[in-house]
Amino acid sequence: MNYRTTLSKYFSMPAIGSLLLALCLAPLASADTDWPTQEVGATAAGFSEEGIAALDAAMKKIVADQDVAGMVWLLAKNGQVATFETSGLNSVATQAPMTMDSLFRIYSMTKPVTGVALMMLYEQGLWQFDDPVSKYVPELANLQIMRSYNENGEMELVSPARGPTMRELLNHSAGFGYGLGGDDPVNTKYRDTGVLASADLDELVKKVADIPLLFEPGEQWSYSVAVDIQGYIVQKLSGMSFGEFLNQRIFQPLGMTDTRFYVQAADISRFADVHSWDTERSRLVVQPERTDRPSYMDADRLESGGGGLVSSTHDYARFLQMLVNEGELDNARLLSPESIRIMATNSLRDELNLRGSATSSGAPGQGFGVDFAVIIDPEQANSPQSPGTYYWSGAAGTWFWVDPVEDMFWIGMIQAQGATRPGAANMREVANNIIYESRVQ
Repeated sequence: MNYRTTLSKYFSMPAIGSLLLALCLAPLASADTDWPTQEVGATAAGFSEEGIAALDAAMKKIVADQDVAGMVWLLAKNGQVATFETSGLNSVATQAPMTMDSLFRIYSMTKPVTGVALMMLYEQGLWQFDDPVSKYVPELANLQIMRSYNENGEMELVSPARGPTMRELLNHSAGFGYGLGGDDPVNTKYRDTGVLASADLDELVKKVADIPLLFEPGEQWSYSVAVDIQGYIVQKLSGMSFGEFLNQRIFQPLGMTDTRFYVQAADISRFADVHSWDTERSRLVVQPERTDRPSYMDADRLESGGGGLVSSTHDYARFLQMLVNEGELDNARLLSPESIRIMATNSLRDELNLRGSATSSGAPGQGFGVDFAVIIDPEQANSPQSPGTYYWSGAAGTWFWVDPVEDMFWIGMIQAQGATRPGAANMREVANNIIYESRVQ
């Protein structure tokens, strides 16, 4: 498959036709929210009984070994749930058990949700991939680039040849920083000005507008604040708050009743603690909540499109099954199949891989689509998954992948940050290997 040609075909297409536009604007049907509630069993889902038993045992061992305090995991193929299990604790402090309806900080697994929201507006003809970002965010019209800096952090700034495009905003090649890492002046300024601690998206964009880009748009891949800017664009184009748009256009139609930017008072007991490994005591401990930004119990906290959502395994599984179904679930259609294929198609230029930069070739065989990574060449990526598999994860360890060739997805929900137990298992690799070895052809 020529991803470059396919992408060009999709991205140059005219605004969606009037019939599809009418469908996008029409009220969406209420979903039957029961699925996924129980397993149909390994055989009915297309796996060996021994394989799924081994998968469950491996995940339970990871919990028993204290690699994580607790986990919920789900594997589905062709809409059938092979396993949906839980093990361990919500909190080692209270000894509360992890349950099927535990709530998790999904952090960057918020990003694909934001991508779907923006693609819904694309289908309404409200933006195009080659449009400059400044067309929708005029505050970003006069960005400069940090060409170099000295040991004092003083930057030499130049004007870019052009501003970043919407396509580059979606695949993290626009040049924005993030502040999650990096000791350069750009990322340092993201931290010093508290970009991610902004009160709202308007304040966030104003702060970003005063910080230079890291490189010429399109020239590198750098994980960035771009998806928070996408949330701001959704807000501007829809005339709704970002959270309300997600609720009305995605969460309600899909029956995602546990997903929002904060934890309701009635749900606090279901909200899992984040844990890390204490090397002195050789055990897991609860990480304290951050005090430099509003609590997860604060309904007015930043509606971060890059990392703000709380969700349950059940809810996120419904979101993933919608993607597997190419935009539809239980008679609620959010996107056209064509838009889902656009999202899952690598859009980085040919010479650039996921995490590719001026000093690194990046991850071979992997690119980036609309708000998640895409496996282009499984052999180069050292993955058992099919070409076109797309995935992402969250800062507290949650992870998912969708294999569209197999009509299959996996979701693992944990809450872990910081130090891990010495010798901890690579749970993602363990799960992948067992799952692909367990398929019944």
